[in-house]
Amino acid sequence: MMSDSTHLVTWVTRDTKARFAHLAHAQGITESALLKRLVDAALVPTTAVPTRLPEPIEPVVPAGRLTMRLRSDDLLLLRERAKSRELPTSTYVSLLVRSHLRALAPLPTAELGALKRSVAEISAMGRNFNQIARAVNQGQRVGDVSKADLHALLRALNGLRAHFKELINANLSSWGCGNEKANH
Repeated sequence: MMSDSTHLVTWVTRDTKARFAHLAHAQGITESALLKRLVDAALVPTTAVPTRLPEPIEPVVPAGRLTMRLRSDDLLLLRERAKSRELPTSTYVSLLVRSHLRALAPLPTAELGALKRSVAEISAMGRNFNQIARAVNQGQRVGDVSKADLHALLRALNGLRAHFKELINANLSSWGCGNEKANH
């Protein structure tokens, strides 16, 4: 499939090029996008007065790559956040953009692993708690376990549940999805 696009080339002085680059930067667009806008505006019939310049259309490249420039201090912060999540910087940016666009809160591999290990520990505690409760309900004496011990265990499990809710909410918030809180 051939593209219907072609190049438009011209020569200008260095000063003109610098001023043009400054104008494009001030408008927050690329020099190519500004040039395209100006060409499109110049080709509008003289009888029609354009109310505004046409918006640039950026083609989506097949690889889905995006190049951007960041201030050095922003790049440093970005790298620190990516490192804290044990992710490459580019993967972190991709997840961040995706979470913003789709209102998702990704759970990176390291965080998912920690959460799975914690859930496994809680599951083991729950099984032990069920065995103790079953024995108590059958009227058996369970070692030196008292009602106070059972209540302490229940408080610990409720504390862990609250901790996991906070963890999930912090994850949602860190990805810009703070409006959806964990309800369980």
